[in-house]
Amino acid sequence: MIIANIHEAKTNLSRLLEQVAQGKEVVIAKAGKPVAKLVPHKEELQPRKFGFLKGKISIPDDFDDEDEEINKLFYEGELFPKE
Repeated sequence: MIIANIHEAKTNLSRLLEQVAQGKEVVIAKAGKPVAKLVPHKEELQPRKFGFLKGKISIPDDFDDEDEEINKLFYEGELFPKE
């Protein structure tokens, strides 16, 4: 843990933030007493809400139908000739 007084923190803020980005904690003190702590930011993930896209998207009825052109290329294409 790094302890810096207010003057040091103002003068060396960029350097202190680099230390924080590396995972270290920095305590800022006033008159020798801790008043603030700089810690790495942790992104808080929002819980997913089920059904939030209801009515906004749709799946076509034929989305899983086979495509004749792709089947023809796959089964009759030159890449895999029949033996």
